[in-house]
Amino acid sequence: MATRQAPQLKVKSRANNLKYSQAQAERAQFHIIKGRPKLDHLLRSRCRIAFLVIALLAMVVVVRSGISASCGYVLVATQTQAENLEHENERLRIEIAKLKSPSRIQQIAEDELGMTVPRRMYFSHEN
Repeated sequence: MATRQAPQLKVKSRANNLKYSQAQAERAQFHIIKGRPKLDHLLRSRCRIAFLVIALLAMVVVVRSGISASCGYVLVATQTQAENLEHENERLRIEIAKLKSPSRIQQIAEDELGMTVPRRMYFSHEN
């Protein structure tokens, strides 16, 4: 008889669970039919917080990428300026080499100052 009572209890508990589930479904339908579904305010507030956190992280990513882009533009401008200064420096070195050439100095001495190269050189030796 003990074996017969256990299945009967299981049948009764299944019937109770079924009735309980039907009662929940009827209440849910009643709330939907009435037009006022029951809201879970805790879930809603958690969703808002999650949305705000995601939006904030997205804003941080956008701002950081903007800063990186502007730093990149500044870097490119600085590199271009450095290259221009190096070219100018090289041009000035070439100009200095031309101005220091002995042939140019001799030409200025002869044409503008009227100097000539002496035919004979005299050295005085003082003992």
